[in-house]
Amino acid sequence: MGENDSSLHPTSTIHPKAQIDSGVWVGPYCFIGEKVSIHKNTRIDANVYIDGLTEIGEDCHFSPFSSIGTEPQDVTYKGEETLVKIGDRNIFREFVTVHRGTVKGREKTIIGNDNYFMVYSHIAHDCYVGNETIFIHGATLGGHVTIEDYTTVGALSGVHQFCRIGKYAFIGGFSVITQDVLPYCRVAGSRPPVLYGLNAIGLRRRGFSRERIGILKRMFKIIFYSDLNTSQAVARIREEFSPGEERDEIINFIQDSRRGIIKKTSEKWDVDLG
Repeated sequence: MGENDSSLHPTSTIHPKAQIDSGVWVGPYCFIGEKVSIHKNTRIDANVYIDGLTEIGEDCHFSPFSSIGTEPQDVTYKGEETLVKIGDRNIFREFVTVHRGTVKGREKTIIGNDNYFMVYSHIAHDCYVGNETIFIHGATLGGHVTIEDYTTVGALSGVHQFCRIGKYAFIGGFSVITQDVLPYCRVAGSRPPVLYGLNAIGLRRRGFSRERIGILKRMFKIIFYSDLNTSQAVARIREEFSPGEERDEIINFIQDSRRGIIKKTSEKWDVDLG
């Protein structure tokens, strides 16, 4: 821990080998372990615990009682050195927990940039969280989950281990997700969760045109509202749509899915492009 213009409260326990960049603010009664590195202009409020081999990017904010880089909740974990890597401009509100990886997984838990984790959110071992996601309070990920960019996970929702949530997806509150969620869609409920069409509001907020949303809806109707099985639907999409970001994203996501995608649909299919 070198000399710089950081503000480190004297009541906090900060290991002398921890790497603290300039502009970092550490409030009272925090713990920062030996192998932690914190990059510039990150703010750590009172009573935050950061340990393990943990790298934190720039301009992050950790609210009181957040706990970062602690051991994974995995009964096979035997103290191996694994990692948490956090990007820039992430916000961790009160009581958020992020556990480091395991040697049988990625060996690291990864969080990208510009994410917002509301109170009591939990990111388990070996998870990958992309960029610009939102976790509403109490959202919980099991181990090895992948959350792609621009996704929202609703309040008190749980995502089963090894599931993958595609980009721009929206998970409604109180949901239990046990299979993969296709990009661009809305899912809510549990046992089983139900697909409620496209995340059209979220897509419009992200600048998607009516034309792009219309193309996505046509593809979704082939997948979910035709008599074709999933493989046949993918083949039909290849035939009817030119290569492009959304088409290729959907096809590749389905083909890469290990747990299968959620296919149970609501009768309330949203066809309004307004």
